[in-house]
Amino acid sequence: MTPSNCSRRGFLATMATLRLSLGAQQPQHTPQPRRKALDTALLIDPIFKQHLTGEGHPERPDRYDAVTAALERAGLLKDLPRLERREAREEDLLRCHTPEYLGVVKRDVAAGRTELSTGDTTISARSLEIALLAAGSVLNAVDAVVEGRAKNAFCAVRPPGHHARPAQGMGFCLFNNVAIAARYAQARHKLGKVLIADWDVHHGNGTQDIFYRDGSVFFFSTHQSPWYPGTGMAEETGEGPGLGSTMNCPFPAGAGRSEIAGVFRNKLAAAAARFQPDLVLLSAGFDSKLGDPLGRFRLTDEDFEELTAITAEIARAHAGGRLISVLEGGYSLSGLAAAATSHVQALRRA
Repeated sequence: MTPSNCSRRGFLATMATLRLSLGAQQPQHTPQPRRKALDTALLIDPIFKQHLTGEGHPERPDRYDAVTAALERAGLLKDLPRLERREAREEDLLRCHTPEYLGVVKRDVAAGRTELSTGDTTISARSLEIALLAAGSVLNAVDAVVEGRAKNAFCAVRPPGHHARPAQGMGFCLFNNVAIAARYAQARHKLGKVLIADWDVHHGNGTQDIFYRDGSVFFFSTHQSPWYPGTGMAEETGEGPGLGSTMNCPFPAGAGRSEIAGVFRNKLAAAAARFQPDLVLLSAGFDSKLGDPLGRFRLTDEDFEELTAITAEIARAHAGGRLISVLEGGYSLSGLAAAATSHVQALRRA
């Protein structure tokens, strides 16, 4: 049909029908709601104050108050999403600790002891309960980050964990929170390789022991040497299937930014490129800060920002950005508060 053999009115009606027909064949664009950008999640809960260590003990409930008060002053408690707490199950613990050791902890707490029979770790009536919550709550952070509900996470839990060996609690630690998280990520989320970095001033001997013969977990540590617990020599690099999956960078008292950030930026970054982790976990001990009563390193708040940025970049490059930070040491209340705040702010910017 053309304008020459139909009326103008008929022609216009026909063209309108054709346009409607063609329009119906085009996909209709439905505006999608903008997805909210993922943020750093916090694992913060006052229950962690209930692990009581007695007057004058360095690892005291006041540490929790110092961290949370500083995060609140910085506006981070209000702005950042919060994760729920949960207890670790026995099967979670037994991926890293022996059944015999778990029995020891239960008996020591039930008997009302004030120190673990395996070593220098103060306990009280609720210590088993709180240690189970510390380890289990970090698993909620793993779930949130791996499942894409959080960009990364900071877990302000206590008691700390990196000195806890498979069959021994020591150094203020009952259960190895970061090691349990690594094994959980592998078992629950089927992640193949996990990298654990530890910048605490003390060597994470428990974490090293748990994974020393395991090539699926890479453990990297900077620490003061000689210092408690007397382990972590550069020659300790793993055994058997784990040979080459441990890297220790011991430094003398007085080490600071150039030494520690230097090996994070060079040695750790290169090792991560070879290892290709699916998840990065961080044992964040702030006793490596200048002025801490239990360490002699000289890191500043700005240095912790840089270390955080380097670790986050490694996570982005190899692990889809998946990074969970777990509090370890830090015994100057003001120093811990400021450093932890700088760390969380850097996590948020990552």
